[in-house]
Amino acid sequence: MFDFRQYKRGYFMPPTQCNDWVTKEYVDKAPIWCSVDLRDGNQALIEPMSLDEKLEFYKMLLDVGFKEIEIGFPAASETEYEFCRTLIEKDLIPDDVTIQVLTQARPHIIKKTFEAVKGAKKAIIHVYNSTSLAQREQVFKKSKEEIKQIAIDGAKLLKELALEDGGNYQFEYSPESFTGTEPEYALEVCNAVIDQWEPTSDNKCIINLPVTVEMSLPHVYASQVEYMCKNLHNRDNVIVSLHPHNDRGTGVADSELGLLAGADRIEGTLFGNGERTGNVDIITLAMNMYSHGVDPKLDLSDMPRLSKTFEKLTQMTIDDRHPYCGKLVFAAFSGSHQDAISKGMHYRIDNNPELWTVPYLPINPEDVGRTYDSDVIRINSQSGKGGVAYVLERNYGMIIPKAMREDLGYAVKDVSDVAHKELSADEVLEIFEKRYKKYTPHFKISEVHFKQTNGIDTEVTIEIDGKTEIIKANGNGRLDAVSNALASKFNMACNITVYEEHALRRGSSASAIAYVGIEDDNNKGFFGIGIDHDIIRASIDALESAMNRELD
Repeated sequence: MFDFRQYKRGYFMPPTQCNDWVTKEYVDKAPIWCSVDLRDGNQALIEPMSLDEKLEFYKMLLDVGFKEIEIGFPAASETEYEFCRTLIEKDLIPDDVTIQVLTQARPHIIKKTFEAVKGAKKAIIHVYNSTSLAQREQVFKKSKEEIKQIAIDGAKLLKELALEDGGNYQFEYSPESFTGTEPEYALEVCNAVIDQWEPTSDNKCIINLPVTVEMSLPHVYASQVEYMCKNLHNRDNVIVSLHPHNDRGTGVADSELGLLAGADRIEGTLFGNGERTGNVDIITLAMNMYSHGVDPKLDLSDMPRLSKTFEKLTQMTIDDRHPYCGKLVFAAFSGSHQDAISKGMHYRIDNNPELWTVPYLPINPEDVGRTYDSDVIRINSQSGKGGVAYVLERNYGMIIPKAMREDLGYAVKDVSDVAHKELSADEVLEIFEKRYKKYTPHFKISEVHFKQTNGIDTEVTIEIDGKTEIIKANGNGRLDAVSNALASKFNMACNITVYEEHALRRGSSASAIAYVGIEDDNNKGFFGIGIDHDIIRASIDALESAMNRELD
């Protein structure tokens, strides 16, 4: 059955219009980040992480720079409890990092949670209960007042236990299923909790507004968040946090618009792992800010390491198209894209290397530990001349003349098309050299001598079918003289239309590469290259290959 009539919108708009967020252009500063990989992300795994695996993941989160980390639900299992105790007893929590633990608003679970965090230098105790219409009616079968009282009782108990313990605790409350809760009722519950806690500027409380299930377009959530931000009690001492899930595929948009709407904090996971379709992806959020010139306050410079460690510990696979970190997100196969990227790279170097403005690449791949060589210009049957030329320049220092690129591009495209595969840089080089370097199926030039008279006289020794022959000619330069000799011998035009050269390596022993293009009487072009320490010999070798092409 596929019947849309069984569904209706399950969210509620705020009672007053809340659209101030619309006037803001972009997220201009990093929020407080809280990783929930070790709790929300971990509980969503087919095989939750072991103690050692959680420790390794935790250390990675510290390296990235998270200052708040939700480490688990200590009352949920022995592993979760032991992990919390291990971090505290082995002094694995840096002074500037705060661990966070989750608990339902149920007395015995709250008490177990306080046992787990005893001795921590600082901890956030995150308590929640569900407030949505569906949960009230279908799951708990309780009234609004009864549900609110659960939140109040939980808040009271947190405060009492914290006073008894004497520890350094910060409190967080989530009206779970906020997106399915009437905003004015969610506000009523949250304000009742705030009134119990009486937060101060020295110890603010956190009100977390979870998108437990995405139910609306992102702008609706932004309006709900703005309504809460404008009406929460003691707002100056309240940190408004967001915890978006991704059921509709708009978790990132929910978060960004929610920040514009006044939120201060984001709870999410690396690569978006979590229940169902996952949590909001902190990496995407942070890199979106980074691409706008905003410091995300997280170090994501070694994305390959993060990806590898994440996949190893979670047994999850990061999609090849995952923003900023997928294997193919910087890859350009299309010829027009490759040409634009190549030109953009050169433009940046020549004009303003301090700014990144390269077409098709929102950020510099090198910023996140990727390379141009294997990650950007990728060669297959869809690739164009610009991409092929870029690969040879970037990897081997060969600056292919523009007139030569189309011929080379088609040659590479044909190989990829027949093989039905992507070509590596080495394979592109192999095609290039096979086609243009020392291509001598018809003749070889074994020796050349020059004499300057009226112009340049030359004697060219060629080998054809095992026989040696000397041909003579005159020209206005050495290469012109050799081309005239070949044209005379084979009774074919050998008009030089392209000649370029450059060094391949720096230093006294540098090799030079010469590119030569010639045309026949029908203006069809043929190309060759030569590589030698002697640029004259390199030029002659290039001309030799081009003429052999014409004779095919």
